[in-house]
Amino acid sequence: MQMMLTDAEKAILGGAAGTVGDRMALEVVTEAARMLGADRLIEIHSSHIDGCLYHGDSGALYCEKLAENGARVKVPATTNVGALNLLNPDQCRLPPDQRKMAYRLMVAHERMGCVPSWTCAPYQAGARPSLGQQVAWGESNAVAFTNTVLGARTNRYGDFLDIACAISARAPYYGLHKPENRHAKLVLDVAGLSPHLLKQSAFYPVLGSIIGRLAGETVCAVTGLPQGATDDELKALCAGAASTGAVALTHIVGVTPEAPDLATALGGGQPEETVTVSHDMIIEARNRLSLAQAGPIDSVALGSPHFSTEECKDLLRLADGAGFKVPVYICLGRHTLSELEQDGSDQALRDLGVVFVVDTCVVVTPILPDEPGVMMTNSAKFAHYATGNTGHLPVFGTLADCVVSAQQGRVVWDQEVWA
Repeated sequence: MQMMLTDAEKAILGGAAGTVGDRMALEVVTEAARMLGADRLIEIHSSHIDGCLYHGDSGALYCEKLAENGARVKVPATTNVGALNLLNPDQCRLPPDQRKMAYRLMVAHERMGCVPSWTCAPYQAGARPSLGQQVAWGESNAVAFTNTVLGARTNRYGDFLDIACAISARAPYYGLHKPENRHAKLVLDVAGLSPHLLKQSAFYPVLGSIIGRLAGETVCAVTGLPQGATDDELKALCAGAASTGAVALTHIVGVTPEAPDLATALGGGQPEETVTVSHDMIIEARNRLSLAQAGPIDSVALGSPHFSTEECKDLLRLADGAGFKVPVYICLGRHTLSELEQDGSDQALRDLGVVFVVDTCVVVTPILPDEPGVMMTNSAKFAHYATGNTGHLPVFGTLADCVVSAQQGRVVWDQEVWA
């Protein structure tokens, strides 16, 4: 397929405009577009960079090469989590050589003009593209949230390509950038579930895990959810769907800006399949998130995606001053920690036994103890990745379950939530 390039794009690729770094970045984007079957590039308004998380030296060397050759981002570009807590570098147990390269990778992104947000939930830190805006975001939950909740348009952009898009302010025009590819093909109906269950915050990550397993990468629509879901609940749903599947867009009818009703979500067509979600399906999905069922726990891990200020204060309220017998790791962005510091909530949480993990999270870098253990969480994403990434067995529960279990040092479940 012949690629249609603008005169400005041709000038950069030909070396007549821009820096060497600009040309390098646009070459990456153009070649990716050809591989993906796109016939042109589109201008983007922002980017969220997932490639700042250390997976090997090549990422750091690539970004340093771009920076040394004059590459600078042309659109607002936030950074996802890195491999280090820059406020407490010793918290991560990477070997010295890997720690050095992880730091160099984070610095290289700052040199190129990225906003050092270091969070997997940039939409909580002010990065909220508007309806219909074309963007190039990485990090699966952030991609799902910006498509689903905000109505901006992005595919899942991986390492190397994400920063190249930010530098060139261009992305391949394919996939979810194109309106015809955003129509739902699968419908999930939750209207038959009890109103009590639909009001539970813990319902959302579980529903997300169902969406991921049923949809894969198919765009689906969910009907029957009550109005008034919070950003944190929608965040949990998107993260569950994006981690157990490859979901980048879910039309939540009445919530997603492009889905005021089911007919609009379907683009005027008929669904290829409709699934009625039953109570038994919810319980089965909830149970699949736990590889340990009872007994002592070694830690609680919260904040995948990163915990918000509201979630931190909910935990503080639920604890009611009673301390924890096991460490409670809260992964959060430094913007959230700063908000907690304004009224002393940060110290109140530390006094209970909370360990703050800033700029990163416990499932992408070694922070949890080396010895395999049992980790309780209210995150479907943490539960999905815990064993493979950390060796710890997950136990899924509500936030209240996590608090009580941390206070008693063993699994405690309130089954009435799921009645």
